[in-house]
Amino acid sequence: MSFFNKVFASVGIGSAKVDTKLEKERLFPGEEVKGIVEIQGGNVEQNIDEIYLSLHTTYIKEHDDKKYTATGLIDRFRLTERFTIKPNERKEIPFSFQLPLDTPLTLGKTKVWVATGLDIKNAVDPGDKDHVMVQPNSLMNAVLEAVADLGFRLREVECEQASRKVRGRLPFIQEFEFVPVSGAFRGKLDEIELVFYPISENQTEILMQVDRRARGLGSFLAEALEMDESYVRLNVSSSDIPSLKEKFYSVIQRYS
Repeated sequence: MSFFNKVFASVGIGSAKVDTKLEKERLFPGEEVKGIVEIQGGNVEQNIDEIYLSLHTTYIKEHDDKKYTATGLIDRFRLTERFTIKPNERKEIPFSFQLPLDTPLTLGKTKVWVATGLDIKNAVDPGDKDHVMVQPNSLMNAVLEAVADLGFRLREVECEQASRKVRGRLPFIQEFEFVPVSGAFRGKLDEIELVFYPISENQTEILMQVDRRARGLGSFLAEALEMDESYVRLNVSSSDIPSLKEKFYSVIQRYS
């Protein structure tokens, strides 16, 4: 191997390329993700310390009263030990991993992707990026439908930096913001927000914020001081699905 070939490989010219092919792109939290990583050797032999897949999303972060978009790591999966890829050699490495239960749903502006990387000493990581669509599982879907059946419209879904009070495993949470457009709570509430904290595929904890509409001077002052917001935690499971509408009505009514 010539000196110039080594130099070119270290800056990504003529080096190995990687391409990840997912078995499917529509997934549910907790589902097994399967696929193949294809590696195409370049012009020179290269030692690859490891191949890894990492799962990412973006979220809104705030610093010095300014908001900006940050990239959040959801999880990272190591696929291989150290190996050598020869010039023009082609390798296929099958993989599977479980999509974390707390992976954000790709609703609203939320995007989730799998990034593939090769750890190559003194070389540019060739990388690869594949977006996936993360759909609500049956329990989460039932919760969203129950809230909609009470006359609420899903206005916004967004991932944002989490305070210590509401933070889970990840540095961000995904908020589902609903506004009442019909039914018993129209005119009584400004909005409700839901955050899911999955325990298993069939059970989740939910943090719900109920934001009461200001009524009169006293209520206006309470709203200005953010005292009009109530937080409640509730635990739901698949066995609750038939009665979710009534359960949420009871909780929201208590705090409205």
